[in-house]
Amino acid sequence: MAMRTPYHDDDPFYGTETMDISLPSRDELKALAKRLRAAMQDAGTPMTHTAALEAIAKQWGFRDWNTLSAKATDAPQLRWQIGQAVTGHYLGHAFTGKVKAAKLASAGFWHLTLVFDTPVDVVASAHFSNFRRQVNCVVNSQGISLQATSDGQPHVVLRPNAM
Repeated sequence: MAMRTPYHDDDPFYGTETMDISLPSRDELKALAKRLRAAMQDAGTPMTHTAALEAIAKQWGFRDWNTLSAKATDAPQLRWQIGQAVTGHYLGHAFTGKVKAAKLASAGFWHLTLVFDTPVDVVASAHFSNFRRQVNCVVNSQGISLQATSDGQPHVVLRPNAM
């Protein structure tokens, strides 16, 4: 489902993007179908490539492969690497930092450890503070976490810095 990404007013990209929260690219979906077909073959239940594509479409909640394929994009997926400079928002606070650890998970998700250049106060209260210098997160192929605050804002909105 398309969702407007909730950036803050001080973000130059505010309101300019929509994205699919968790839908992988078309190539990643085809790779899933290929792995499904191979697993079924290994289990002694042959499956055609078409049947595997249709099964993947059902898993993602679509009527058929053509509908899923039309919704999926061939957009280049973001790739994260150790030492990469990044910018974004964590719990609504702007930050700059570096990727300390990066591991590609399934369906285009990334497990990241981010180190902030300046510690980020993650508390909204005026009575106390809690500064974080490093966080672990899981982001999708667009650099946005599925975890969200109570008002629907993603915990992490991440972009690579331009070189």
